[in-house]
Amino acid sequence: MQADDKARESASPEWTAKPERSNLLAIRFIVWVALALGRPVARLFLYPTSLYYMLVAGEARAASKQYLRKALGREPRIGDGFRHIHAFAATILDRVFLLNGRFDKFDVRVHLDDTARNMLVQRRGCILLGAHLGSFEITRAYAHEIQGPPASVVMYEENARKLNSVLQAINPELTQQVIGLGKVDSMLKVRQALERGEFIGMLADRGLEQDGASVTCDFLGAPARFPSGPLRMAYMLKCPVLLMVGVYRGGNRYDLHFEELADMADPALPRDELIGRTQQRYVMRLEHFCRSAPYNWFNFYDFWKP
Repeated sequence: MQADDKARESASPEWTAKPERSNLLAIRFIVWVALALGRPVARLFLYPTSLYYMLVAGEARAASKQYLRKALGREPRIGDGFRHIHAFAATILDRVFLLNGRFDKFDVRVHLDDTARNMLVQRRGCILLGAHLGSFEITRAYAHEIQGPPASVVMYEENARKLNSVLQAINPELTQQVIGLGKVDSMLKVRQALERGEFIGMLADRGLEQDGASVTCDFLGAPARFPSGPLRMAYMLKCPVLLMVGVYRGGNRYDLHFEELADMADPALPRDELIGRTQQRYVMRLEHFCRSAPYNWFNFYDFWKP
């Protein structure tokens, strides 16, 4: 391994080094069980799966405990850890139904602020900033229900390749909705989608950026690093930015929240100040949802590691 390769490896955040715990055969089996036997039967598998994960995934279990201690404001019990992992498993299973258009199986309650409502009416393209909190896929259910604009997901090329492999196993028609960063035409595709009035979804709680492209914010009482790349992209494209959170409430219920974070076309503030304020608001809202729905945070690694 060359020196620069070693440097890149050592600079990569911890979550990128986690091994993949699934493979395409397992995914196809889960898809078959879910679609052939139905959601109630498939959900029975969540209990042994969650228990197995608790027993064998020591680092994830420790990370869950670290997070829950901050979110709950008390020492988490064994039942809290199981509930945390079970909620994660439930949202993964629900992806199978959501990505195959089985929206009728879910009770989705939508909460829009005035800005988000106006953007839907005006069909104005915008960037949706999400996180590994709840379900990102539930947005498709809402878009389908209101016949809203198409939505594409933007992510780093390696993650896009992995996601496309999963989508290929679940529903091959959806692979075209993933835009991988790092290609010559990546930004052009994003700009064209925004000009067509489409939504561009990005997860903004993890990143591959170096220290210079991240911002440290207070999150649940301790400093944590958040990538600034998504907001820098939004500023460059001069587009509105909304927070999107699909909170899993148990059973078949999801609460979907759309909230304004900033309009990057507004020249009222200098670039760095506007990005900084928007980043802080994003983190504050994540903190709000982590406290109100603590078992929905799905970053199973040491998120506060310097």
